[in-house]
Formats: sequence, C-alpha cells, structure tokens
Amino acid sequence: MNAVSSAFRDLFRHPALLTLILVALVWVVASVMLRGFGAYGHLRYLLELAAVIGIAAAGQTLVIIMGGIDLSVGAVITVTAILLPLISPGWDSTGLVGIFLALAIAAGIGLLNGAGAAYLGVPPIIMTLAMATFLQGLLVIIAGGSAVSVTNGAVIWLGSARPFGVPAGIILWVIVSIVVLVLLHRMPMGARFLALGANPIAAHLSGVSITRNMLLLYALSGLFAGVAGTLILGMNRQGYVGIGDPYLLTSIAAVVLGGTSILGGKGTYAGTIPGAILLVTTTALITVVNASPGWRSIMFGSLILALLLVSGREARR
Repeated sequence: MNAVSSAFRDLFRHPALLTLILVALVWVVASVMLRGFGAYGHLRYLLELAAVIGIAAAGQTLVIIMGGIDLSVGAVITVTAILLPLISPGWDSTGLVGIFLALAIAAGIGLLNGAGAAYLGVPPIIMTLAMATFLQGLLVIIAGGSAVSVTNGAVIWLGSARPFGVPAGIILWVIVSIVVLVLLHRMPMGARFLALGANPIAAHLSGVSITRNMLLLYALSGLFAGVAGTLILGMNRQGYVGIGDPYLLTSIAAVVLGGTSILGGKGTYAGTIPGAILLVTTTALITVVNASPGWRSIMFGSLILALLLVSGREARR
C-alpha cells in the first residue's frame, strides 16, 4: 500500500504530468457541464489557439531553462505579422521566400538580444524589454494604425488548411515540439543549456561557452516567435500593431505552469505543451461566463496564480 501511495506521490510531483492531468480534468468536467464543449470541433479549435502560444513558448522555454527571459516575444510576433506581407516578393507564387525573410528577421532580432546580453553585459530582462519597446515604436512608424492584409499563399494555407482533418497550425506545433524535445533531451546542447541555468560559473569552468549558447538560445527564441507570428497572421489574414502583445505573458505562464523553474536549470518543453492548452482552456471557460473584460482579466489572473500555487512549480533553492 505504501509503495502504491509513494508511486502516486511521485507521479503528481512530476510537473509535466500534473499539468496534463489538470488539462484532462478540466476538459472532462467542462464537457459534462457545458453543452458542446467536448465536441471534436471545439476541442480542435482550442488546440489550434494553443498552438500559437505553444510555439511562442518553445523559445521562451529554452531561454528560461538557461536562466534568462525574453520580453520581446510579443513584439517579434507583431513584427513578423506586419513585415511578412510587406516583404513578400510578388514574383514568388509560393510565398515561401517572404516567410524565409520574415523568419530570418525574427531570428536576427533574437540574435541581437543575445549579443546585447552576452557582449554588453545587459541583463536579459532589460535587453529584451528595450528591444520590445524599440520594435513597438518602429512598427507604429511603419504601419501606423492600419492593418496589413496578407496575400501570401503559403501563409494563408498555414492558417486555414486542414490536412487529414487536422489544422495545419497543430501539425506545425507537433513538428516544433519534436524539434525542441530532441534538442533538449537527445542532443549535447540541451545538457549545456540546463547546466548553464543551474550553475553558469561551474558550466563555464567545465568548458561550456556562455556567449555562444546565449546567442543561439535567443536566436531560437526569436525564430520560434517568428513562426508563431506567421501562424497567427495566416489565421487572422491580417497583421496590425499589438497583435502579438497577448502572447508575451501567456508564453511565460505556459512555461512556468509546465514546471520549468523561472530561475533556470530545471524544466522541459513537455510541460509547456499542456501548459499552453490549459491557458487556452481557462480563457475559453472564462469567456463562457460572459463577464466584462475587466472581470475576465481578474479571473484569468487569479486562476493562473491559483494553478501556480497548487502546482508548486518553483524549485527550492
């Protein structure tokens, strides 16, 4: 009996599994109490919305694991959604050239964040916040208050296609998830990221380059934010200033809900995945209440805080 109870305690202490169990419980209870919530079409729609958060949180997970943070994620998503239609060449019927250029710009922004933190010694939270502020001002000058419509065929396909009945955005999220999980748990660089987050001094003395890994991680964070911006552009069919703002805090919340320590050195993207789904599900349930926007924000923030307290995410140091 003691062995069984001990096994259950170990299971529930696993952050990723606990978040997944919470998602399953919420879905089951909501499906029973709310008519139509458990329908395949509605759950598929929730996963499609969670894909944007999950992809944006992929880079955020890597950065936080190394002990940093990226506050420019929302701004990079907006940059991608606005610039991609503007820089897509008319002669490219596939639209892939425009996507490649936009993702290169997003990765370049992330690389600048990493360079500022690595070479100039600017704390990542300050560097990425300054970058986000700069980008927001630049976008206001470029786009003003008008929305930019997309005519890129590949982007439109990404936001609306249903291969085998599954939204292309969800398939893209699955691909991103596999890449990040392999990177973290099957490649040497994943071990280096965790080592730098746990003890950067010891990792440096062991021969791990802080500068090189910081540049790589922030470039990846910018790249994944660009992928999320491309997806949301395809889903909305237009980009506008502020389109990526909601995904900054949600990307961080999904990472922390998934069990990754905000202090770095501990975590996995396997927990971020259900964390993103839990956030979208919570938002959907609050919307059903039909409360005012102010009360929705209060309820959403309170629920997230309660989930964090119940989950006991932060590692004791």
